[in-house]
Amino acid sequence: MNASTLRQLWSLIEDTQTNILLEVNDAELVQQLLRRLENQKLLSSEEMKVIRVYISSRLPLIRDLAMVRRGCT
Repeated sequence: MNASTLRQLWSLIEDTQTNILLEVNDAELVQQLLRRLENQKLLSSEEMKVIRVYISSRLPLIRDLAMVRRGCT
Protein backbone atom coordinates (compact mmCIF):
# COMPACT_ATOMS: atom_id res chain seq x y z
CA MET A 1 0.00 0.00 0.00
CA ASN A 2 1.45 3.34 -0.98
CA ALA A 3 1.49 6.47 1.18
CA SER A 4 -1.26 8.17 -0.82
CA THR A 5 -3.66 5.27 -0.30
CA LEU A 6 -2.78 5.12 3.38
CA ARG A 7 -3.51 8.85 3.83
CA GLN A 8 -6.75 8.46 1.89
CA LEU A 9 -7.82 5.55 4.08
CA TRP A 10 -7.18 7.41 7.34
CA SER A 11 -8.95 10.49 6.01
CA LEU A 12 -11.91 8.30 5.16
CA ILE A 13 -11.84 6.82 8.68
CA GLU A 14 -11.81 10.32 10.19
CA ASP A 15 -14.79 11.28 8.02
CA THR A 16 -16.78 8.19 9.02
CA GLN A 17 -19.48 8.75 11.62
CA THR A 18 -18.38 7.76 15.10
CA ASN A 19 -21.42 5.56 15.71
CA ILE A 20 -20.58 3.49 12.62
CA LEU A 21 -16.99 3.01 13.78
CA LEU A 22 -18.16 1.89 17.20
CA GLU A 23 -21.39 0.01 16.62
CA VAL A 24 -20.95 -2.23 13.59
CA ASN A 25 -19.19 -5.58 13.94
CA ASP A 26 -15.59 -5.99 12.83
CA ALA A 27 -16.30 -7.71 9.52
CA GLU A 28 -18.92 -5.14 8.51
CA LEU A 29 -16.68 -2.22 9.46
CA VAL A 30 -13.78 -3.58 7.40
CA GLN A 31 -16.15 -4.12 4.47
CA GLN A 32 -17.68 -0.65 4.72
CA LEU A 33 -14.31 1.09 4.88
CA LEU A 34 -12.94 -0.96 2.01
CA ARG A 35 -16.04 -0.25 -0.08
CA ARG A 36 -15.84 3.49 0.60
CA LEU A 37 -12.14 3.55 -0.32
CA GLU A 38 -12.87 1.59 -3.47
CA ASN A 39 -15.50 4.17 -4.44
CA GLN A 40 -12.81 6.86 -4.25
CA LYS A 41 -9.94 4.95 -5.84
CA LEU A 42 -9.56 2.08 -8.26
CA LEU A 43 -7.91 -0.80 -6.40
CA SER A 44 -6.46 -4.04 -7.68
CA SER A 45 -7.47 -7.28 -6.03
CA GLU A 46 -4.02 -7.49 -4.42
CA GLU A 47 -4.34 -3.96 -3.02
CA MET A 48 -7.76 -4.83 -1.63
CA LYS A 49 -6.31 -7.86 0.17
CA VAL A 50 -3.49 -5.80 1.67
CA ILE A 51 -5.86 -3.03 2.75
CA ARG A 52 -8.34 -5.52 4.23
CA VAL A 53 -5.55 -7.03 6.37
CA TYR A 54 -4.31 -3.56 7.32
CA ILE A 55 -7.77 -2.35 8.40
CA SER A 56 -8.39 -5.56 10.34
CA SER A 57 -5.12 -5.16 12.20
CA ARG A 58 -5.94 -1.53 13.04
CA LEU A 59 -9.52 -2.04 14.27
CA PRO A 60 -8.61 -1.57 17.95
CA LEU A 61 -6.89 1.73 17.10
CA ILE A 62 -9.78 2.84 14.88
CA ARG A 63 -12.29 2.11 17.65
CA ASP A 64 -10.10 3.80 20.31
CA LEU A 65 -9.89 6.94 18.17
CA ALA A 66 -13.66 6.85 17.66
CA MET A 67 -14.16 6.60 21.44
CA VAL A 68 -11.99 9.70 21.91
CA ARG A 69 -14.00 11.52 19.25
CA ARG A 70 -17.25 10.52 20.92
CA GLY A 71 -15.97 11.89 24.22
CA CYS A 72 -15.06 15.18 22.57
CA THR A 73 -18.44 15.82 20.95
